[in-house]
Amino acid sequence: MIAALQAAPQGATAVFERYYKHPVNKVWAMLTDNALLAKWFPELRVQDLSAGGSMKFDMGNGHFEVMEIKDMIVNSILEYTWGNDRVRFELSPDGDCCRLLLIESITEITGHTAKDLSGWHVCLDVIGVLLDGRELNNRKQVWEQWYAEYTRLVADFRQG
Repeated sequence: MIAALQAAPQGATAVFERYYKHPVNKVWAMLTDNALLAKWFPELRVQDLSAGGSMKFDMGNGHFEVMEIKDMIVNSILEYTWGNDRVRFELSPDGDCCRLLLIESITEITGHTAKDLSGWHVCLDVIGVLLDGRELNNRKQVWEQWYAEYTRLVADFRQG
């Protein structure tokens, strides 16, 4: 399901919702265990998993961006800076399953916003596929399909 994009006091908020047929601690591990994180977001690493700690993003050109962890509660909340924005993962049990909300606080809608949103969408799908013990074969093709959807979503948002 496509994210909800809504106006916020300073920019916009994109909210993704996923349900995984796995317990919260397994989903939490996908977000915080570097070996598992590398399977769905190879550029991202946990440097210090604590509020005030950091995530590290490999820009691919020998440079790394350090992103501060703003909020962290084990098996529940992980929020960190994402450039000028923030991403927040909220996990909650739903029976034997896990409900995940990814909330991206976007300070400014730019030409890159649709790319980021479609990227997060595919990442969340890949987490589910990996948790189920499968693989997503053509991630780029799936991203391109969602990019078209998010380009429309962002255009509609801009038009009000």
